[in-house]
Amino acid sequence: MIRKAFVMEVYPDQHEEYEKRHNDIWPEMVKELKNHGAHNYSIFLDKETNQLFGYIEIEDEEKWKQMALTEINQKWWAFMEPVMKTNSDNSPVSKDLKEVFHLD
Repeated sequence: MIRKAFVMEVYPDQHEEYEKRHNDIWPEMVKELKNHGAHNYSIFLDKETNQLFGYIEIEDEEKWKQMALTEINQKWWAFMEPVMKTNSDNSPVSKDLKEVFHLD
């Protein structure tokens, strides 16, 4: 497995809505994530900074990159656009983090 971590930002007044939308994640989105090799996916919120910390384990980088191109992912990005910082294509503004330590 490949471990990935990243940060994003939710709008200050949208913390509850962001969490609600993820608690009600669409089954077809979950299916597509798994089809693209996603495992152990978690997102954490720092309420003081509005920063989201994401962690995911993936099977393959190329397979994972294809997830962004799926119809359901594009629909999800449009659904999430009102609650978080996004790019012009509705993808979340996201910064990958470099792993500097790991312990099994």
